[in-house]
Amino acid sequence: MTPALFAELRAVWNWPESTTYAPIGSGLINHTWKVVAGKEAFILQRINQAVFQQPDWIDENLGLLHTYLQAHQPDYLFTAPVPSVYGQTLWEIGDAFYRVFAYVPNTHTVDTVQTAEQAYEAAKTFGNFTAVLQDFDASQLLITIPDFHNLTLRYKQFQGACKYGNPSRIQESISLIQTLHQYHELVQHYEAFMNHAQAKLRVTHHDTKISNVLFNEAGKAVCVIDLDTVMPGYFISDLGDMYRTYVCPVSEEEKDFSKILVREDCCRAIEEGYLSVMGDVLSDWEKKHIRFSGHFIVYMQALRFLTDHLLNDGYYGAKYPGHNYVRAGNQVHLLRALMIDEA
Repeated sequence: MTPALFAELRAVWNWPESTTYAPIGSGLINHTWKVVAGKEAFILQRINQAVFQQPDWIDENLGLLHTYLQAHQPDYLFTAPVPSVYGQTLWEIGDAFYRVFAYVPNTHTVDTVQTAEQAYEAAKTFGNFTAVLQDFDASQLLITIPDFHNLTLRYKQFQGACKYGNPSRIQESISLIQTLHQYHELVQHYEAFMNHAQAKLRVTHHDTKISNVLFNEAGKAVCVIDLDTVMPGYFISDLGDMYRTYVCPVSEEEKDFSKILVREDCCRAIEEGYLSVMGDVLSDWEKKHIRFSGHFIVYMQALRFLTDHLLNDGYYGAKYPGHNYVRAGNQVHLLRALMIDEA
């Protein structure tokens, strides 16, 4: 960010000339800075329009949720955007959109789950986010990323890539392609879940990695952050992403698949934390799909990685040749580990 650009933003939010700013966080989507304005601190973000093509929709969603929570759950810590001096919570300069949040003091983020206690705290906090909004009409929310967790669509895209993708990559990936086809029953299971009357549309975060939770110095979760993907959705999206990103000691980037395993204590912690606040909210049908949520999300991510590999890495990009092929294989190994663990 240039000094001239920041000076313009400083005026919009009426910060003093002595205000300082510095990059913060490990997020891969939005550009984020910590702003210190006198005795106050803020988070300044530029929204990534390559991912979120309608920033005003995100702003509208956050406004709806903030208004509801102020009226019905006033004690809930919701990281709502701070209005500018003009009363707006989203500001456009050139082709870019900016917004500001209050900095939550004495908190930090965690990039990877090290303990079952962290998994419990995060799961409880994400569950509580959905629980406090259980009476909010989720259909009011705008869809910021269409079909984000639509497994049926992701499988069709995978089939298309297998047919029309890079011929040499298809040939080199035959074994992994066949393996993913063998798990097609998960698509049918997903469709059966979605079509059931007790599968309720809820306010869903859709990106429940642990770095989207703020922790205090005692290791207790304080609130959820990064609400751009909050949309109408189903509980399997949030719970499933927790399984995908909490239970394995290594990430989707790990090339040594022998390191991929399921930490059962983290699985139990996720379930105990989430159900401690959502146990009375979920339907009986939903409760039957607790562990399935992990299978669904991990399988979908494997499909997406291999689809991208077959289509020459156009979506995720690749840091080295075969990067998305490795990621897909990684997720297949995690899927197997989860299914074996449940069996």
